[in-house]
Amino acid sequence: MKKIIEIVPCDPNWPHVFKQEAECIRQALGDNCLSIHHIGSTSVTGLAAKPIIDMIPVVADIKFVDLCNDAMAQLGYELKGEFGIPFRRFFKKDGFNIHVYRMGNPEIERLVKFRDWLTKHPHDREKYQKLKIKLAEKHAYDIFSYCMGKEKFVSKIDKLSGFSGFRITIALTDTEWAAAKHFRNKCFFDPNKIEDPYTWTFNHEEHVHLVLYHGTKIVGYTHIQFWPENRAALRIIVIDEKDQRKGYGKEFMTLIEKWLQIKGYKSIHTESSPAALKFYQAIGYIEMPFNDPDGYESDPSDIPMGKLL
Repeated sequence: MKKIIEIVPCDPNWPHVFKQEAECIRQALGDNCLSIHHIGSTSVTGLAAKPIIDMIPVVADIKFVDLCNDAMAQLGYELKGEFGIPFRRFFKKDGFNIHVYRMGNPEIERLVKFRDWLTKHPHDREKYQKLKIKLAEKHAYDIFSYCMGKEKFVSKIDKLSGFSGFRITIALTDTEWAAAKHFRNKCFFDPNKIEDPYTWTFNHEEHVHLVLYHGTKIVGYTHIQFWPENRAALRIIVIDEKDQRKGYGKEFMTLIEKWLQIKGYKSIHTESSPAALKFYQAIGYIEMPFNDPDGYESDPSDIPMGKLL
């Protein structure tokens, strides 16, 4: 049975609850844990919230977190893996959400800036509170719709707070999917006057669709396919026309490769057009057999490229 979404008045005891649980988390994660931030609505004095403490343990190495799963389980936490957000480890139990990130991950800065902005700006805090109460009444048993209803407000505060980092997300929100479809159609299918024949990959476990943010703006998109034998295929990568020649493509590829490496992939493969060949060569790709296990026919002009991760 789905739990009802409940917004309750600010509890002055929430910071104390955070400190107590944070100490337990710190011990479970060991020396890898560098610091822990209280985030989310319960971290903002005066803000009504769901009675759930969200926190970010910042670690030196995200891969070492997986060695602490048993210790976290002893505290009552359920392991959720990335849970839809690249580079994250997520743990959950009644009353607590734990979002573990490696030091330097831009999500840390973004979430802390959001907390601090609402703390310092009562008008926006009040608007956010009213929005959450309205959404909880409208979507009492639908946490996805509740969260999506906050998207525009959160993006507005991210912009006001000055967040400008690069981050990748798996396409989830309406805005992200609209951007993904726009990039796909504009660059590949509209010029050929055909409808996208691969929309079935939007809900397929072997395919993932990522967007690249610079601050609050989506500036890029990629479609990746997971292959057997720890190989991954870069099916599409696009940078917004207005943001090309700024180094965003290299930034995007670096994040993609780091993410795949953490997930255990050993190589990434693509088929480069002649126009894109210099870009791939500049970031360390070499000619390498594509060996598509699905057997799709390649464009004769494309050059099979790859890189060991």
